Amino acid sequence: MSIFQQAVIKKYLSSEKEKIQEAYKLYAACFHNPKIQENIRNGKEEQFQEGFLRELFVNVLGYTLFPAPDYNLITEKKNENNAEKADGAILINGETIGVIELKDRKTFDLKTIEKQAFNYKNHHRKAAYVITSNFEKLRFYIDNAIDFIEFNLFTLSPDEFAVLWLCLAYSNIEKDLPKTLKTESINNEDQITKQLYKDYSAFKQALYADLISNNQEIDKLTLFQKSQKLLDRLLFIFFAEDRNLLPPNSILEIITQWEQLMELDEYRPLYERVKKYFGYMNEGLKKKKYDIFAYNGGLFKPDEVLDNVTISDDVLRKHALLLSRYDFGSEVDVNILGHIFEHSLTEIEEITRSLSPLPDGEVPPEKSKRKRDGVFYTPRYITAYIVENTLGKLCADKKAELQINEADYFADKKRSVTVGKKLTAKLDTYREWLLSLTICDPACGSGAFLNATLDFLMNEHRLIDEMTSKISGHSLPFSNIENAILENNLYGVDINEESVEIAKLALWLRTAKPNRKLNSLNNNIKCGNSLISDSAVAGDKAFDWQKEFPHVFERGGFDVVMGNPPYVRLEHIRKMSEALETQHYQTFDKRGDIYCVFVERGFQLLKPAGFISFIMPNKWMQAGYGKALREYFLSKEMVKLIDFGDIQIFEDATTYPCIFAARNTNPSADFSVSVLKAIDDSDFNMNVQQTEETFSTQQFSGEAWVISSQKEKCLLERLQKENPTLEEFVQGQSFRGVLTGLTEAFLIDEQKRKELIEQDPKSIEIIRPVLRGRDIKPFGCGDEDFYLIATLPSLKIDIEQYPAVKHHLLSFGYDRLTQTGEKGARKKTNNKWFETQDSIGYWEQFAKPKIMYQKFQVKPCFIYDEKGLFCNDSIWIIPTENKALLAILNSKMGWWLITKYCTQIQNGYQLIWNYFGKIPVPDITKEHAPLSELADRMLSLNADLQAKRQRFLKSLSNNFNGIKITGALEHFYEMDFKQFIEALKKQKIPFSLKQQEEWEEHFTTYKSKCTTFAAQIAATDKEIDRMVYGLYGLTEEEVKIIEQ
Repeated sequence: MSIFQQAVIKKYLSSEKEKIQEAYKLYAACFHNPKIQENIRNGKEEQFQEGFLRELFVNVLGYTLFPAPDYNLITEKKNENNAEKADGAILINGETIGVIELKDRKTFDLKTIEKQAFNYKNHHRKAAYVITSNFEKLRFYIDNAIDFIEFNLFTLSPDEFAVLWLCLAYSNIEKDLPKTLKTESINNEDQITKQLYKDYSAFKQALYADLISNNQEIDKLTLFQKSQKLLDRLLFIFFAEDRNLLPPNSILEIITQWEQLMELDEYRPLYERVKKYFGYMNEGLKKKKYDIFAYNGGLFKPDEVLDNVTISDDVLRKHALLLSRYDFGSEVDVNILGHIFEHSLTEIEEITRSLSPLPDGEVPPEKSKRKRDGVFYTPRYITAYIVENTLGKLCADKKAELQINEADYFADKKRSVTVGKKLTAKLDTYREWLLSLTICDPACGSGAFLNATLDFLMNEHRLIDEMTSKISGHSLPFSNIENAILENNLYGVDINEESVEIAKLALWLRTAKPNRKLNSLNNNIKCGNSLISDSAVAGDKAFDWQKEFPHVFERGGFDVVMGNPPYVRLEHIRKMSEALETQHYQTFDKRGDIYCVFVERGFQLLKPAGFISFIMPNKWMQAGYGKALREYFLSKEMVKLIDFGDIQIFEDATTYPCIFAARNTNPSADFSVSVLKAIDDSDFNMNVQQTEETFSTQQFSGEAWVISSQKEKCLLERLQKENPTLEEFVQGQSFRGVLTGLTEAFLIDEQKRKELIEQDPKSIEIIRPVLRGRDIKPFGCGDEDFYLIATLPSLKIDIEQYPAVKHHLLSFGYDRLTQTGEKGARKKTNNKWFETQDSIGYWEQFAKPKIMYQKFQVKPCFIYDEKGLFCNDSIWIIPTENKALLAILNSKMGWWLITKYCTQIQNGYQLIWNYFGKIPVPDITKEHAPLSELADRMLSLNADLQAKRQRFLKSLSNNFNGIKITGALEHFYEMDFKQFIEALKKQKIPFSLKQQEEWEEHFTTYKSKCTTFAAQIAATDKEIDRMVYGLYGLTEEEVKIIEQ
């Protein structure tokens, strides 16, 4: 596959023609020489390694080979940090910037040495380029293993060689030109994608509006669906006319002919001309000037609605001309169209939803969601990984079973006719087996996994063709292989009709060839509800897999099920949830997510020992609703589990993904687990392998799965055995802050508090100091200048006794305050209009000494309060006088435990009590004096630092009108005076030289005091960490685990 845009290639080739022509002569003299080709085929790897580098890289591409002076090419280059060696390396200023891995002609598939080559690359810090070759074929990679460009050195045309020269000539490598080409290609692709989507979307919107205006007798939903189909047809024509499947400029010629007819006073609507062309696409046309092949495939077959609608000439002409200007041959590839299709589904969902109101009980999605169905576009490196680790594993196993060894197919190896026939028969058997495979994505969306599978299978068939040719001596590729794959191997289902049509179009665009009918995908890619087969429950979307794909289930089911199922909480789709509850899924939990049920359905679709792999959220591993799924997994053979943790891989979506791979058979003794700390999409395989560990299946149960390294897991198991849980230690005492339902009414500042007390002194009885989540800092908090109007239902307050408070609340509107659940009101409760939304029957707990903590944390953030502070619902409290517990929770050890037990969200952790309460805590029931003393010291130091900091910041506010106390200014003591002045200048605060002189001493005094406190806090923090490690009985090795 190409990694460069043709337009970018042309730009850089234009000034290098003479150099390239001379280089091509040198190249062709060697690599096009039949005798030399024969010798290369017969030679062994070590015989031609240096000769290959000299003939191609030195003689043709301008390198200097060691030991010549100023050499930039070397053989047997040792890795920077181990003893392994690459076959060659490209150097700039002595640094390895490219690695070369060579094999002889016995290695047909260069992908088999990709892992080895990238392993060498990853051991050279500045390496960006990877070259692999078997002396006949050469692959060139830039940064990652996903995209590459492959050259057949024995057959390169001058144009193909020009690209090789741009990639590999030393003068280009030295300038990092390949990276420039790739960057410009990506930028061009991004710009084209954005502009094409903008034009495509504008066409869709204008077409839909025009169809509504001109065809009012047809319902809007039907018109919308047909507008999408019309666009699909036109897109195929745009693509086909630029890829030599149709006469060039077909759409432009249609419009030109229509304009000429108008000039001849022979007007016909433009759409009539376009429909006629659709007919040619369906049935074919032969003319003297050109032929139009009957591509058909179902896309262009007669459509009663589309054949009879009226479309305005100006809308069709304007937008068709605009899209026809794109070069779908070189600028717009199928991957660009894939992204456009996926983005298009967002608009489709929004419009479909507006035309079909949500059923009762369903919650409308947030604008940030990609689709109501919870689907996100899967990156290519993920689809490739899943395909290779499911379908790829099956293929590897089958080749091993058939004893297909690449070395046996070496072209010039002496063998008898009988042996040759046996080798060919093995390949024939393998091809027949390949064509019998069935691979399904039960939530196929726009077809990302189907397209990745298509690529994989096409490559397998190409390898069979190549190996067969080595036996027979001539090349005879299996004909029509793309259509054979579409017809035999690929299956997809999606609940969204437009997704299904787009998936079909994407496959057609990828496989279309001149003068070859499109495969009718109607039998393989279908619309329906993958989870429900009962029409009484799911209506016309009910999908009976056995009836829809009888030939698959006659053979026991699919060989592989893979995909990226929807992520939607079932409580947000109550009608669907109620329907699923009737289907008796073991993994169903009405508090759960729909992806859990998709996993079970996926297993149900598999034949025995079939492979399944999904990318989906990791919440099931710890959430209560995931228990049934955890138990279900343990009844199957888990093969691999990859946890991405907090790493985000989906564009415009925050998810916490994992990948699982499993087989539909009895559980095995162990499985592979990878906990990713970071990923590099340039070599995702390497990221997984570097973190891979084998876990015993017996280590897991239906209880929460805490996924860590083996060392971490052993440590956690010991801590769990030796210590009580936090929940046990505090006897379950943890309470949420006050949920008012209308913050702006119930939370007031100091000024409003004074006003209410002045108006009515009794107001003070129901006004309590309150802490907001944003005010909390470890061992301390910000200003407590906010207050809660504590009209808690459990206090049974008579609001008439507090007229000032009543008047204040009513100023926000009685209808807004009522708790009826109606639009504009608060959530439905039995509470009165002036009361908080939550009853807060535990209100007395706020008066006690307590630990307070934010529910969402990105670092440990626990404080101690003895002032009777209330808090809002973003804070929870643990009533206790035990300050040693405070120190533990704020320690490195406490934070490490939180990261192992609590749910990751938005680069932090959610301290949900069900999980947080499970962390092991050393038995400090009896006051642990030394640790308590350190906690007291931290509370005191933080209070002193806060007081000094606030005093300085107040002086800023008093002296400079309009100044904003930014995060940087809050930590002024970490700046020098020059940086402090710059921070003020950014806010355009006038600061004269005289003021600078006056303020420098003031700044220095406070900076000195604050940095002293900060240093003491840091030192005490370390003392706490050491003491906490001791309480948990950690060894030096275990401390390293925590510190890492």
